[in-house]
Amino acid sequence: MKNISVIGMGYVGFSNAILLAQKNNVTAIDINKEKIELINKMQTPFLDKQMQDFLQSHKLNLNGVPVSESQKAFLQSDYIIIATPTDYNEETNFFDTSSIETVLSQIIESGTKATVVIKSTIPIGFIENYIKEHNFQNLLFSPEFLKEGSALYDNLYPSRIIVSYSKTTPQMKQKASEFASLLQESSAKKDVPVLICYSSEAEAVKLFSNTYLAMRVAFFNELDSFTLSHNLDSAQIIKGISLDSRIGDFYNNPSFGYGGYCLPKDTKQLLANFDQIPQNLIKATIESNKTRKNFIIQQILSQKPKTVGIYRLTMKSNSDNFRQSSIHDIINGLKQKNIKIIIYEPSIKSADFQGFSVINNLDLFAKSCDMIIANRMSKELQQIKTPVFTRDLYQRD
Repeated sequence: MKNISVIGMGYVGFSNAILLAQKNNVTAIDINKEKIELINKMQTPFLDKQMQDFLQSHKLNLNGVPVSESQKAFLQSDYIIIATPTDYNEETNFFDTSSIETVLSQIIESGTKATVVIKSTIPIGFIENYIKEHNFQNLLFSPEFLKEGSALYDNLYPSRIIVSYSKTTPQMKQKASEFASLLQESSAKKDVPVLICYSSEAEAVKLFSNTYLAMRVAFFNELDSFTLSHNLDSAQIIKGISLDSRIGDFYNNPSFGYGGYCLPKDTKQLLANFDQIPQNLIKATIESNKTRKNFIIQQILSQKPKTVGIYRLTMKSNSDNFRQSSIHDIINGLKQKNIKIIIYEPSIKSADFQGFSVINNLDLFAKSCDMIIANRMSKELQQIKTPVFTRDLYQRD
C-alpha cells in the first residue's frame, strides 16, 4: 500500500483518486475548498452518478485536504499525481502549462522524495525540457484516456496503461513500471495492455490519439453534411460503411461538431508541435470542424426561425460540464444573425446564462420557441410538438 497525493479534482484527478484509493492511501488536493469538503463527505464535486454510487458502495482510503496543507501531504507521499488543467492558449498557439509548473515548484520546495506523475495533457517534449531546465529527475508522465460521463469506468476498465520516463533519467524506468502496476492492480479489468516508454513518445500518443478521434468525428460529420445537402439517409450510409470491420461501428454518430475539454485543444497543440514539419491532415481536421459548425448554422437559418431553443449546453450526457461544447459556436453564429435564443439546461439554476433566458420547464421551453436544436437527442424531446433539429442518429455520445 502506497501513500499517494492527487492534485486537481477534475474528472481526471478525482477518477484516479477513487481508483487508487481502493488499495492505497490517497490524499485529494484542490484549490477549491468546497470540492474538498464534498470529497470528505464521500460526495462527488461534479455531476457523475457512477462515481457517486462507487463512493457509497466501496470502502476507500480517501482523504481530502486544501492546498494550504499540501506540503505535509507531499512529504508523506510515495507518488504525487498532477492532474491540473492545461488549456490551449490561442495567443501563444501552445498549451498553458502554468498550473503544472506551479505545482511542480511547490513539490520541489517541499523537499519530498516522492515520484511525480503528470496526468494532465502536455505538449510533446515537456517532460524532457522540464528535467533539463530544473534538474528535477523524479518525474514521469502517464497519459489519461477517459471520457466525461464515464471517467471512473474508463479508469476501472482501461484500454491501456501507459507510463513514461525521460531518456535522460533511465533509472526512472523501474518507478514507471511500479506506478503502472499500481494502476493495473486497482483496475477491474484483467490483462490490461501496459506500455512503458519514453516521455516524448507517450506525450505524442495522447495528442495523436485524440486527433485521430477528432478526425473520425470530422469525417462522419462531413458525410452527414453531404447527405443533408442531397436528401440522403445518413444512417443507412454510415451503417453500410461501418459494417467493414476495418472501420467499425463506433465514433460515427454525427454531431454539430467535436468539442469537449480534450479534442479541440489537443488537435491545436499537435498542429503547433508540427511547426515546420509538412502536414495537411491535422490542419484539415481543425478546419473541418469549423466548416461543420457553419454548415449547421446555415441549416438552422434556412428554416427561418424567429426563436430558437437550445436543448442542453453540456457536451456529453450525464455531465454538467459546458467547457468547449460545440453548441456555443452554434449559439454565437445564430446570435450574429439576430435570432432570439432561449436555453433549456437543468444544471443552470439561474434564469439567465450569458444574457440568454433560461427556461427549465420543458413544456414552457418548447412553447416559447418555434424550433429546438439539440446536439444530442433525448427521449423527453420526443414528447413535444415543437420541431427539433438534431444530427444525433443513435442517441449516444
